[in-house]
Amino acid sequence: MKLDLELRPGANRFVSESGALAYLDTILADFNQPVVITGEKSFAAFTKAYPGELNLPVYHYDGSASDENGHELAQEIGHADAVVGIGAGRLIDTAKVAAEALGAELISIPTLASNCAPFTPLAAIYHPQGHTFSYVEYFKKSAYITLVDYNLLLSTPHDFFVAGIGDTLAKWYEMDGITRDKVDQLKAYGQLSRAAAKTIQKILFKDAEQALADLDAGRDTPAFEAVADTIIGLAGEVGGFGGIDGRAAGAHATHNGLSYLPETHAILHGSKVAYGILVQLAETGDDSEIRNLIPFYEKISLPLNLEDLHVTDQVDEKIKQVAEFAAKPDETFILVDPTLTPAKVADAMTKVEQVTSEPAA
Repeated sequence: MKLDLELRPGANRFVSESGALAYLDTILADFNQPVVITGEKSFAAFTKAYPGELNLPVYHYDGSASDENGHELAQEIGHADAVVGIGAGRLIDTAKVAAEALGAELISIPTLASNCAPFTPLAAIYHPQGHTFSYVEYFKKSAYITLVDYNLLLSTPHDFFVAGIGDTLAKWYEMDGITRDKVDQLKAYGQLSRAAAKTIQKILFKDAEQALADLDAGRDTPAFEAVADTIIGLAGEVGGFGGIDGRAAGAHATHNGLSYLPETHAILHGSKVAYGILVQLAETGDDSEIRNLIPFYEKISLPLNLEDLHVTDQVDEKIKQVAEFAAKPDETFILVDPTLTPAKVADAMTKVEQVTSEPAA
């Protein structure tokens, strides 16, 4: 039995509302020896929003989201029955590694609306230096609870929220790429997963621009809440209900290849994934959908081409390097096209450069 083939729809409990941090004391009362794993900026944002005083041992991660750091923290902690992970995606993924090593429950508190890491029982693991992607880890347990406080999420930096929208938009395009030729054969939960992915696309197209404006104004509104819940919770249901059909595909494989280009290290995960959506669409011949997405990308400042990702020198060589990685047999682009080759990915990246540079109609 493989964890990556199971249906695992998210956290054991999910609470999202303004002021949700007020419930933390009640949640912690179920445990005898909880500890906190967090980052400096994350903990500062949490402390500002938290209505009480958190008298727990606090441990800081090194920012890498590496398996090594997760196990180092577990060894340093020694024993705990709950790990309170306070932070964004990399922090929460590190807390998952530590919690599993300790045999502890995970209390997941996102400080940013930037990805579904606080909700899902898997992690994107990076190499110790924190720039290059290593592998996806699947954990035996989901979070005991994911506690989402909209007031805390309003401190999300603008660019991180944009990246979260890009990462989450990929849920529809990746699942559609995997399942479009077998929609009639999807089992019940596969149909639910595909419906969730389509709902994500609809919510983001409808509310993303307004949600960004509300974030910038510090307003907790229905649009902001809808997009935050979509990024953190609903996004995780696609893979959770869909299994392999709802997992990452071409967009994330492209991201993984891009992570090996030093000039992209300053670009956030979700923004690189958003570019990867365009590459996957080019590879599957969906040029018209690329054109349809361009206005949305431009409105919220998602990257459209390699220049937007800071890749401007030796472009042909960089395309070849990314394509070689993205087309590897153990990467996920092959889920979209079983006959995938590095040349196909390279051609797709070149096509994205061409289509996104066309004059507006």
